[in-house]
Amino acid sequence: MADQEQIPVFAIQRMYLKDLSLEIPNAPQIFLETQQPAVEISLEVNSETVADGIFEVTVMVTISTKVGEKVAFLVEVKQAGIFELRNIPEEQMEMVINVVCPNIIYPYLRSNAADVIQRSGFPPIHLAEINFESLYQQRLQQAAEEGEAAAPSGIILPGARH
Repeated sequence: MADQEQIPVFAIQRMYLKDLSLEIPNAPQIFLETQQPAVEISLEVNSETVADGIFEVTVMVTISTKVGEKVAFLVEVKQAGIFELRNIPEEQMEMVINVVCPNIIYPYLRSNAADVIQRSGFPPIHLAEINFESLYQQRLQQAAEEGEAAAPSGIILPGARH
């Protein structure tokens, strides 16, 4: 019976849209603009312990578009998941929380972001696939170079496909 207690457990308890914000500060005039908007996208991954062996992992994206100096729209989407993670070796836990869990959450976030943008009257922005392992490794390297104990989580992504 002791061996069963040491079996690693990875289970998705729940996936949910934690927060969604849409701002179109220059409507309705912005819909008359004919210029292609400039798009800036930032991504962040956060996690917290909810209970013993239960973790919430949140992936947040902020999409800001401007036509000249005018903001066309600003969207923030926080997609989260609750995961049961037990008996996972300590050296693998950060990788699971920062790579495996975001890989599961991100497709839901992409869909919700594209949907809200399209429903707001703009052409959808399709967020590119993300290699969370590569981003995690970059954050670790950056933290090591800066001599920090914890890696920064905010990331600015290069352009998006329209």
